[in-house]
Amino acid sequence: MTNPVSRRAVLGGALALAALGGGTASASGAPRVLIATNEPWGTYHVKPLLAEAARRGWRLTQLVPDLTGITPGDPVPVATPDTAPRADLLVVTGAGDWPADCAARFRHLPLVASSLAYQQPVEAPRAKQLHPRLITSSSTAEARAFGAYLGTRRRIRIVGSPQTDNLPVRAPEPGLVLVLTSVTHPDGTGAAAPGTELLLASAEKLAAAGKRILVGLHPREDRSLWDRYEISTVPSVQASARAEAAIGIPGTVFPLVTAVGTPVVGCTDPALNVPDYLLSVCSSTITDAGQAVDAINGAHLPDANTLADAVGPVGGSARRLLQEWSRFAR
Repeated sequence: MTNPVSRRAVLGGALALAALGGGTASASGAPRVLIATNEPWGTYHVKPLLAEAARRGWRLTQLVPDLTGITPGDPVPVATPDTAPRADLLVVTGAGDWPADCAARFRHLPLVASSLAYQQPVEAPRAKQLHPRLITSSSTAEARAFGAYLGTRRRIRIVGSPQTDNLPVRAPEPGLVLVLTSVTHPDGTGAAAPGTELLLASAEKLAAAGKRILVGLHPREDRSLWDRYEISTVPSVQASARAEAAIGIPGTVFPLVTAVGTPVVGCTDPALNVPDYLLSVCSSTITDAGQAVDAINGAHLPDANTLADAVGPVGGSARRLLQEWSRFAR
């Protein structure tokens, strides 16, 4: 399985953005930003922004209901609404209860909505309570879903995904398959996605066929379900460079893995509901573990147009996103 020769050119050029200007905020000239996500304690959505924020001297703080869901040593600064520092901007990554509550609490701040993970293309019950001055998304395909989710036809700025800013060089190891998990059990941070039993059975079939299994765990997945296999110590996008192909429950990471050049196979449970663009990047989808080996052996990347539509521009995405935010920071 080889990468298309022009993969990076296609991704970088198809949705290339003009340079974005930006104002500044706060006395030091660096904006102070509060962020509220649909997964209240899901700091993994903010973590890819930290390096660029630090380079610029920005202060990012994720709003959380309390500290019970925060792992000691988590690098993302967090605060409750009662302890939040002074800020110049509020960013919401969805229209769930927690972001909507935070928008109401901090209604004096300029509001921006940025998609950092996929949302269903169905208007959220509280979407009309949000009045963002700016909406951003990673790709054209993600923007279509995010716009429907927010119930808006406003222009959405396409900035790319910060997770693709430092794509690894692909060096697939013979017989290695990356398993991309979702979340088996819902918790206070967020919901679960059906399909884990199918994915577990598929991994067993692949291992029995002689494939080596490397597991890319969702940050909230139950590690004990997968501890019979090698579990990646680096993020799934980085780990995908080692794999000949990947298989998993379709999620936000799927387009990012294909951006590396690794084809993906989707495990689709009848109860699973994801935006079409996450399925469009799949080489194939399976509903029975007996299909897994053939699907992996025949896995291939989507065509260049599908790839560009789903992935968005590659390189400099965190910079573009913060530049967009800075235009509205008070």
